[in-house]
Amino acid sequence: MSQDIKVWDITSTGVLSEIKKSKLNFEQRIQGWLEQDISIISHNFLVIGKEVKTDYGGFIDLLCLDRKGDIVIIELKRDKTPREVTAQALDYASWVKNLANETITNIANSYLTNKFDLELDKVFQKTFNTELPEVLNTNHHILIVASEIDSSSERIINYLSGTYGISINAVTFQYFRHEDGRELLARVFLIEPNLVEENTLRQNNSKRQPNLSYEELAEIAKTNGVEEIYFELYKSLVGNYFTVVSTTRSSLALKKGSRTIFTLIPVESNVNKGLKFRIYTMRFAECFGMRMEEITNLLPVSKYAWENYPGAPPDWCGYEGFFSNLEEVNKFITGLHKMS
Repeated sequence: MSQDIKVWDITSTGVLSEIKKSKLNFEQRIQGWLEQDISIISHNFLVIGKEVKTDYGGFIDLLCLDRKGDIVIIELKRDKTPREVTAQALDYASWVKNLANETITNIANSYLTNKFDLELDKVFQKTFNTELPEVLNTNHHILIVASEIDSSSERIINYLSGTYGISINAVTFQYFRHEDGRELLARVFLIEPNLVEENTLRQNNSKRQPNLSYEELAEIAKTNGVEEIYFELYKSLVGNYFTVVSTTRSSLALKKGSRTIFTLIPVESNVNKGLKFRIYTMRFAECFGMRMEEITNLLPVSKYAWENYPGAPPDWCGYEGFFSNLEEVNKFITGLHKMS
């Protein structure tokens, strides 16, 4: 149901003065607003492309990733008929569905490096305060943006979402202009976003790949020739110094509370270099009451400074490198035991 929003200004004397709705020059302004600040739709979106050309000849107005790494298609209704706008959005979704990580990353890097001089992984980290998922585009979503939604479009969108679990929604913006020239913008979703998500989950099984199990990581360490180093670190650190442990698609994360302190990355390891590690030195220092230079002295020779993204705060920086032999492991464990 289309919603007619009214807005009143409360004057200093307590009198209500209605702010008249104005005609929004929608096509020329709303895309620019969304590109500049996509949070007016959702804080969970990151714009990664504008006017993205598909293999079928169309152009997606805005392409986004959400914090899960899923694709979001944003299509402006403009002067299209209900049949045209929904058909075009679904056509774009049929193309987006099969986009590989590499293609998405290339699209994003082309756009983001021009806008921020940063690539996707760094902008994603900075935007969502978490690392870019290893698997992108597990699911995709469609959002139609308009100044108003007619009853035919409402019916089609509700049908697709409610009956078939397609992740599709519409958002309308209504524009108000105060007598003193101030502009106001109001936003309304056709379907409550949580309900769209429930419909989608009810109808579809997610294809998102689960994190690797402890056994799978151990097998990868064995295959890559770093099994002995991996198990020595695992045996010495887990339980004695870290009680919270989790896995990703590539690593074993050792934590204190919800914060990752130290990671072992068998997927990026090999017999020549050794077992790859990553340490958040400030977190490690706070956790064990050590000085930064004490931590640095315990680490293997093959280490180098690391940060999640350029200009990252100290809490998101540290070192990464490789434990190449058991002697380096024993030096690290023995030193940690003495100082902690």
